[in-house]
Amino acid sequence: MATETKATALRAKSAQELKDELVELRKEEFNLRMQRGTGQLSNTARFKEIRREVARIKTILNEQAASA
Repeated sequence: MATETKATALRAKSAQELKDELVELRKEEFNLRMQRGTGQLSNTARFKEIRREVARIKTILNEQAASA
């Protein structure tokens, strides 16, 4: 159910807002990779969450592009 809520909330956003959020997620992912490289990473599960959120945003962007 939480996934449906996230997807619904993302669908309510504009394409530009989604792209901005995608950039922020990519920055966070990069920072996590740097933390992992230096041995400072504490929450390894966040990688999976970010990957799924990125996929969710890309899917919605593609749906919006196809319907436009």
